[in-house]
Amino acid sequence: MTARQYDLAIIGAGPAGMAAAAEAAAQELDTIIIDEQDSVGGQIYRSISTPALMDERILGADYYRGRSLLESLNAADVDYLPSTTVWAVEPGLTLNVSCQGKSQQVHAKRLLIATGAQERPVPFPGWTLPGVMTCGAAQVLLKSSALTPPTPLVLAGSGPLLMLIAVQLTRAGVPIEALLDTTPPHNLSRALHHLGGALRNPRLLMKGLGMLAKLKYAGVRHLKGVEDLIAEAGDGEHLSQVRFTHRGEVKQLACTSLLVHQGVVPNVQLTRALELSHQWDDLQQCWRPQLNAWGETPHAGIFVAGDSGGIAGAQAAEESARLAVLEMAAQLGKLNETQRNEKAKPHQRRSAHHLAIRPFLDALYQPAKTFLVPADGTLVCRCEEVTAGELRRTVDEGCRGPNQAKAFCRAGMGPCQGRLCGLTVSQVIAERSDQAIDAVGYYHIRSPIKPLTLGELADIDD
Repeated sequence: MTARQYDLAIIGAGPAGMAAAAEAAAQELDTIIIDEQDSVGGQIYRSISTPALMDERILGADYYRGRSLLESLNAADVDYLPSTTVWAVEPGLTLNVSCQGKSQQVHAKRLLIATGAQERPVPFPGWTLPGVMTCGAAQVLLKSSALTPPTPLVLAGSGPLLMLIAVQLTRAGVPIEALLDTTPPHNLSRALHHLGGALRNPRLLMKGLGMLAKLKYAGVRHLKGVEDLIAEAGDGEHLSQVRFTHRGEVKQLACTSLLVHQGVVPNVQLTRALELSHQWDDLQQCWRPQLNAWGETPHAGIFVAGDSGGIAGAQAAEESARLAVLEMAAQLGKLNETQRNEKAKPHQRRSAHHLAIRPFLDALYQPAKTFLVPADGTLVCRCEEVTAGELRRTVDEGCRGPNQAKAFCRAGMGPCQGRLCGLTVSQVIAERSDQAIDAVGYYHIRSPIKPLTLGELADIDD
């Protein structure tokens, strides 16, 4: 990598990052794309350059759509740093990055954060047992290594990804004991208020109905309205069964693997570390950075695209990234305003089409309150082993926010730096203190946002 200053640095090589890099090359921006993974694709198109599965029917056509992005990126004249972690961004858009144990700096005139989403934390009794994993983790195994979880297997949770991984595992020949749908029944009535927008994207609606039909045809037991989910160990420490309530009756299923999912939320660690403004999204029950129509933050020169700016899906992520790059090209003198606006029209049209269904989906699959604000005995902070009950006691003792909670009970002080507990901690404190979650706020994230050695830190001085 050369030491020159780039027009654009892109963090993340998922759908948004790949699309942004291709568009940047088309607009003649000197661009570098930086990604933690060893190959492009992000989570949605993970391992798209070297798929582990021979049978393309298992992951489906939506996954292999990533090939077109890969081809565009390969044809683009951009620099690419794989297996590289951005651990700090300094004033003047100087990025401190670490690759193979060595740190270096990247300078840019514009920065696009395309770090994508992370799965929402799913705190419930027993969620830390060996054998319990998220649906996203199961997809990583399937896409990168063609591996599947041990059986007997149960899936539990809510949201489109839950159904998608169930369909993919079924195609791979993995028997599923049951799919336990924890979506609250009353969500449907709320979602119907947004049906008009959903009908603007009938293809996506039919896709969801099609997945349900495939699971029914495969004989997968689908229980709706499941409550009181508990994962339990047998004689040892490994998961042995899942217990739950269905239609007022307590039931249990033996299982070796339990896949859980309650939707995805924006990855805001970097945008928080940059102290950018964030807004609470009540429908998606998460924080999202404040952006204008072009994806620019209130901090001039810093843009956010894709799911890191709000959950919208892969295709919407591509459009938001291209719009951001067009605005950057105009700011850097590569396009005038008229040219920018003309080039933006098709992306704005497609973006509106993809976004129209989001309020319906967000309302329909909003997690049950027991996952957002768990019971006292449920572990919330895995790193420091802090329960929801301990958090509530700190509130009773005067704690009014997540940053205070670090001092009261160490919640958020572990190596994940709040990634797995931040949302839950804020929501538990808000409920107990009877405050709006906007007033409670979120952890103050400090650099380095990822662990690094003293040697890597010293490299920057050199």
